Amino acid sequence: MARVARRLIAIVAVAWSVSLVTFVVARVIPADPAQMAAGLEAGPAQVQQLRVLMGLDKPILVQYIRWLEGLLRGDLGTSLRTQRPVTRDLADALPATIELTIAAMCIALATGIPMGALAAVRRGRFADAVVRFVAMSGVAFPVFWVALIAQLVFYRVLGWLPAGSRIGQDVLAPTNITGLYILDSILTLNGGALISALHHIVLPASILAFGRWATIVRMTRVSLLEVLNEDYIRTARAKGSGQKSILFHHALRNALLPVITMVGLQVGYLLSGAVLVEWVFSWPGVGDYAVRSIVTLDFNPIVAVAMVLSLVFVVINSLVDILYGILDPRVRVQPSQ
Repeated sequence: MARVARRLIAIVAVAWSVSLVTFVVARVIPADPAQMAAGLEAGPAQVQQLRVLMGLDKPILVQYIRWLEGLLRGDLGTSLRTQRPVTRDLADALPATIELTIAAMCIALATGIPMGALAAVRRGRFADAVVRFVAMSGVAFPVFWVALIAQLVFYRVLGWLPAGSRIGQDVLAPTNITGLYILDSILTLNGGALISALHHIVLPASILAFGRWATIVRMTRVSLLEVLNEDYIRTARAKGSGQKSILFHHALRNALLPVITMVGLQVGYLLSGAVLVEWVFSWPGVGDYAVRSIVTLDFNPIVAVAMVLSLVFVVINSLVDILYGILDPRVRVQPSQ
């Protein structure tokens, strides 16, 4: 319980720190959101009137306190660009980001673990070299560059996959139940929407998964190589157990523990990477919403998105840390630590 309490305190501290830093940075940059909201043709009097209405004429400390008071009431302010409450905008955008993140994580796990195992089993051989080269590429190449190249190849040249959006323009979106198009299509038995949603999510989810796939491959390979050198594996070999039996019944099951606990951390990185991927693929999620808000100097959404993504990352990190201690008692932290 003490460990959970410390994590909750850390979450609150991080949330406050992120809100303070983001709010201050958003207010001190050399730009005038009142001028942006009023338009380039607006006169000084109109801009000043709007600045007063937005509360920008107050000291920054007063602005922050007022913003915190609204936050405690569940009010994140109003977006100047959409003229809607930021909470409503986030509620509409978040399901798209969640769906993209889940799809990317499924792709990364379904391909990363087998490839990492293959590289470990074929250590020092051609397959190992190829897998490690591709994994290094996934870490080295910027996600937006890979996204643009993928669009050029799979949409422009080959014509296999669409360049963006969540569903085809000629297909009606499924009835909104969860906000996740694929799940809603299944729940409402809408085959056309399901096929279109799957077709549209393949490319952005694969690009988003690429960098995380590389991390999972490397972690699986390293972890499996360590397990394969354990004494009980050598004992199993001495008893005549086959390679497949050793791999699937002994080594892989134990090697996956650090990989599984790492998955939660990867979700946080996927959310941050989704900002660029959503922008490139016109995916109407939180990332796309954040970029459009930054371009228009819409400060309330900028601060809100930064807080939401930071909180998700910290919460998942804390849950993974607690889960790791449950799955492997050897790494539990003593209360005194």
